[in-house]
Amino acid sequence: MTVIDAHVRLGDGRDAALDAAELLATMGRLGIDRALISPVERCLAVDHREGNAFVAAAARDSGGRLLPYAVASPWRGSRALEELARAAEAGAVALALDPAIQGFDLLDGQADPLIEAATERGWPVYVRTGTPSFALPLQLAELAVRHPQAAFIMGKSGATDFWIDARPALERARNLYADTAYAPWGAVLAELAAPPIGAGRLIFSTDMPLSDPVLERGRHDAWTLSADARAAILSGTLAQLLR
Repeated sequence: MTVIDAHVRLGDGRDAALDAAELLATMGRLGIDRALISPVERCLAVDHREGNAFVAAAARDSGGRLLPYAVASPWRGSRALEELARAAEAGAVALALDPAIQGFDLLDGQADPLIEAATERGWPVYVRTGTPSFALPLQLAELAVRHPQAAFIMGKSGATDFWIDARPALERARNLYADTAYAPWGAVLAELAAPPIGAGRLIFSTDMPLSDPVLERGRHDAWTLSADARAAILSGTLAQLLR
């Protein structure tokens, strides 16, 4: 069964570091076939071009196993759109936003041009959630309602204090998908995988290096799910979003 990791942060971050060689070795041990990679916090907030070039180079050297996110701060306006265009030419396949690091409110309109640019390119939009008061699951759901043609991945699904909002957020916006990183199966994910939401709205992520990839990968193998549901979570849904 193919496994795609929806979010890994590559480089020397403020709290943890991960290089491409270590990532690929870990993926090999854990049976992860491909991973989407974003650059570290500094590049999300300030050094966008450096970060986009870094993950694009890592992707080119990976033999197709790594796929780059594009990053740009909404504060940069037209320059952010120009940066997304450069990242697209270099092979980016999705947009990553982090309101807590980039310093914007999900609903203040600043990110709308970037989301529209991603949608035009057929990119899903990964948004890290869980930081009050401006990066929460229900806020992301309202953003998804505002952009019905876009596909949004709810990074961390509100972990940890806002897991309770993941389900109503998914019910609010059909174009919103839950990231499984950090969320316990019994308390959160089993409820989300059941109707009316279903396994097709869940997307596997390890969030390396901030989470333990062995734990994140291992508990997926322990789930009591049908083969079709497991395949959707581990790769099928994300593969469809990536076209």
